Parts: sequence; structure tokens; C-alpha cells
Amino acid sequence: MAVKNTGIQLEPHQIIVRPLVTEKGTHQSERLNAYSFEVNPNATKYDIRAAVEALWDVRVVDVRTQNRKGKPRRHKMSIGYTRDWKKAIVQLHDEDRISFF
Repeated sequence: MAVKNTGIQLEPHQIIVRPLVTEKGTHQSERLNAYSFEVNPNATKYDIRAAVEALWDVRVVDVRTQNRKGKPRRHKMSIGYTRDWKKAIVQLHDEDRISFF
């Protein structure tokens, strides 16, 4: 399988922007051992897998990604949008865990 090369080499701390701590994400981490992250929009699934394994020293089983569109927002009379962002759901090996707190 050929890996698409965008020409930009990102460091692991540049790929993972922040963990998403939500009610649904907490449920997934406890029950399914899957963690949600906001990631760099240029990162591929292979980049995300390597970054999570490097930063937390865990084994990644599966990576799913979503491109999220910005929501419309208004300020007084002008209408704008929040920025578009990319979400990754990373499933870990049954024996591995990530502790954020």
C-alpha cells in the first residue's frame, strides 16, 4: 500500500494538537479503550498512529479520522464560521491505557 507523502514532516507533538475530553470520549476510553484527539489536518492515519505510539508508549490497533466542518457563528451583525478541524479516534491494545489526569 502506497503512503501519500505531503512533503511536510511533522513531529509527534505537532500531529496531536490536544486530547478531546468529552462525555462520549470518556465512555469510549473506559469501555472500548479508544481515545479521541484533535489532530493536524495534514496528518495521515499512519502519522497519527506513529505519534500516539511515540508520545505515550502504547500499541495502537486502529485509527479512524473525521474532518469536522466549522459551525456558523455570529457576532452582532456579522456572520462567520469556526475553523475546520480534524478528529482522530485511536483504539489501543487491550493491555494499554492512556492517563490524561
